[in-house]
Amino acid sequence: MSKFLTELNARLLDDDKIWSLDDTLKYESDILGCIIEIPIGFQMDFASVPRLPFIYSLFGDKAHREGVLHDYLFRKDSMPIVSFNIANKIFLEAMASRNKSKLVRYCMYWGVCLGGRSSYHKKNVNDILYKRGNL
Repeated sequence: MSKFLTELNARLLDDDKIWSLDDTLKYESDILGCIIEIPIGFQMDFASVPRLPFIYSLFGDKAHREGVLHDYLFRKDSMPIVSFNIANKIFLEAMASRNKSKLVRYCMYWGVCLGGRSSYHKKNVNDILYKRGNL
């Protein structure tokens, strides 16, 4: 059964964009048949939902753990390395494992399928997205 094995423990590095994991985040995926471990220090922006008022009110701040997992799987050196489609399916699987509503799950899933291609495999896991004083 797919599930997060650890709690999300992250801290904000700048005003409201970049976060860093303070503890390893572990997720057990039925799709992959393995445990995915996202390392301490991994920097991410959680689920990137457009800041349009109506859209953000429906989907913003709804899938933090799942967003971290998805950001990680989009990195070109994640372990395991997965395809664009598999990363998106694991995002959907993770939202289902946390009992997100079907509306949230499928809208966010289709959002990453349609709008995420330009971010796939552009960064490495250890890339620093925020350094104090400059982004």
